Amino acid sequence: MPNPHAPASPALLPPGITVLERGWLSANNILLTDPGGAADGDGAALVDSGYCTHAGQTLALVQAALPPGQPLALLANTHLHSDHCGGNAALQARFPGLCTLIPPGQAALVRDWNPDALSYTPTGQECPRFGYDGLLQPGSTLRLGGRGWQVHAAPGHDTHSVVLFEPESRVLISADALWENGFGVVFPELEGEQAFADVTATLDRIEALAPRIVIPGHGPVFTDVAGALATARRRLQGFVQSPDRHALYAAKVLLKYKLLEWQQAPVAQMQAWAASTPYFGLLHARHFGGTPFAAWTDGLLSALEASGAARRADGWLHNA
Repeated sequence: MPNPHAPASPALLPPGITVLERGWLSANNILLTDPGGAADGDGAALVDSGYCTHAGQTLALVQAALPPGQPLALLANTHLHSDHCGGNAALQARFPGLCTLIPPGQAALVRDWNPDALSYTPTGQECPRFGYDGLLQPGSTLRLGGRGWQVHAAPGHDTHSVVLFEPESRVLISADALWENGFGVVFPELEGEQAFADVTATLDRIEALAPRIVIPGHGPVFTDVAGALATARRRLQGFVQSPDRHALYAAKVLLKYKLLEWQQAPVAQMQAWAASTPYFGLLHARHFGGTPFAAWTDGLLSALEASGAARRADGWLHNA
């Protein structure tokens, strides 16, 4: 995991944009402050809040990065996966009056708090209940840290995701729509929707925006946008040609994510967790039903080992 106490690639970024690079259990946090000071702006804003088990670290990092006199006034979520909004509740408790903005598509689910429809129960992940105060409407422009950020719809990885683009500096906050080496699991596709075309449309939209700097949801800030787009398109084409390959990737990602959370666990506990987590049953039934479930999950753990992402020893699985 990168050093979370050091801003990521500060030389690349305009004044007032601080990226707290968090690794993979928690999404990157982007702190936007007004270089002119609080008197000339609207307070500081944070984009995405990480996973709930890192909430204490999130609070400490944000508090340390806030400039004197600029309280945290606004929190915006690019989408509502647990690694991007799991720290919302802690931030709302720490900063009374914090204005929280979310994409519009799942607002009713947050209002009524439906962890099943919000994906937390099906993926076996946690997210403490939080509220919201407004919506990140695609097509609008939002003032964050003294700059005007355009809100663009970015379906694919998540149907309701948005990305944020600042046209003057041409900085893009891309969430999980584009990483330096790909993009996030296309969850709607796993649920039976035809979502690979949405990924293509989102990559096309990002290319049309022509960003100079991309702040991804995970991984370091990067500037080779053309290279990242080419990598993403190649990866997408492979998934389109073989949906089973995408489903296998998703299953390994979900297992690795839980291992990142636990760090180590008995192999039997990992297998039992997968058996009780609805997404694994869905993936197995749709793509791998010819293999017994226990053998399939054991193969997933072996694949994590082979890739260097996990290590088995004495009946335990360790994060690597």
